[in-house]
Amino acid sequence: MLITFKSKAGADVLMFGDIAQQLLDLLEKDSHAAQGIVTAEQLPGAISRLESLIENECTRQYAKSVDEREAEEEVEIEAGRTGMAAVVNLAQRAWPLLDLMRCSCAANEPVIWDAQ
Repeated sequence: MLITFKSKAGADVLMFGDIAQQLLDLLEKDSHAAQGIVTAEQLPGAISRLESLIENECTRQYAKSVDEREAEEEVEIEAGRTGMAAVVNLAQRAWPLLDLMRCSCAANEPVIWDAQ
């Protein structure tokens, strides 16, 4: 399943359903609804929650010791998850939606989504 986030203020953002559902849960939206909206009034809070997710993930990554990061990298290399196959975390996947929400907030436009 794909979920498309749309706004008149920016380009559409497509996400696989499981990732989009995690982000919708974070935004306190019904992640199982086929359609929904983040109103212009709700955008500042939604933006703040996404920014917190990204900040917390970065803090968690930087809190790891060099040895821990090297060990994780070695496991990823051994599993063949490098380059285009590298694992992308939720915070990295949140960036396009965060950008769309920021543009929408500046233009006072809602962000809608629908499942396909």
